[in-house]
Amino acid sequence: MKRFFGGVLLAIGILIAGGSGLCTIIFDIMALSETRSSEGLSFIVLSLFVGGIPFVVGLGLIFWGRWLLRRARAESAVSERDLGDIYR
Repeated sequence: MKRFFGGVLLAIGILIAGGSGLCTIIFDIMALSETRSSEGLSFIVLSLFVGGIPFVVGLGLIFWGRWLLRRARAESAVSERDLGDIYR
């Protein structure tokens, strides 16, 4: 169950972080191409603030999912080793 939940968290995190990161980059490029003054820089700061929150949440989900997957692998390796000792 930990492997499934870890995989789901990893996939959702990749989608959230990837989507918000791509949208932020596209918005920043469009803001810089439309305005060549300090107004474009203020749009970039705003987009990093607004797009950064879901990006950080997505990264958190990615790391949480990876942690769960590693923990599940370690637990299965320990249980397989213990079963091998029982049958010897």
